[in-house]
Amino acid sequence: MSASTEPDIAARYDAECARAYARMHRGSWLRRLSSWRELRLGRRALRLAGDPESVLDLPCGTGRFWPMLARTPARRLLAGDARPEMLAVARAMAPPALLARFEVAPMNAFTLPLADASVAHVFCMRLLHHFAAAEDRLRLLREIHRVAGTGATVSVWVDGNLQSWRRRRQQARRTPDHPPNRVVVPRAVIEAECAAAGFRVRRRLDALPGIGKRRLYVLDKC
Repeated sequence: MSASTEPDIAARYDAECARAYARMHRGSWLRRLSSWRELRLGRRALRLAGDPESVLDLPCGTGRFWPMLARTPARRLLAGDARPEMLAVARAMAPPALLARFEVAPMNAFTLPLADASVAHVFCMRLLHHFAAAEDRLRLLREIHRVAGTGATVSVWVDGNLQSWRRRRQQARRTPDHPPNRVVVPRAVIEAECAAAGFRVRRRLDALPGIGKRRLYVLDKC
């Protein structure tokens, strides 16, 4: 039995949580710096992927990556999220010209309402680290593989850095009644799961090498 599903995560967000999420990345200077770094890594990942002609932003949250994704004028853009409140905030915050570039729809990442290979590249940020169960991550990666024509970019929390060491110390102090809702995955494990889903790693991009736990994998579809 799967340990978690995307609707479980979606249920944690009401309208106020969605608005708070949008404000969060514009809060402290550390948050702004982290967001700036993540956007730069996202741009680099798409360049490494060959500037794909179509991209699915999944989950799109409140549209934080939309301006970056739309910098390529001819690119077809799709955006999906399982949380209606997130989509509502994304639509409300986006300038009309930017919103018009996107096909926005509710989407459960485990059962995407898209045909096989219907989008060149799937841009999946801040989702995989919510799943502690390997079968959940593999289900998600296989669904991304199904709809992607050429490849994907996924972000994960990986081991082998200072933040992951601190995170695991924190998790060790949790009681079984309060399991973590975000997890660090060993690098060898997530890379094996990507391979099992049918991907080959093109490039690994670390937000803060040796310090930060967030890593982007640029994946090619085998």
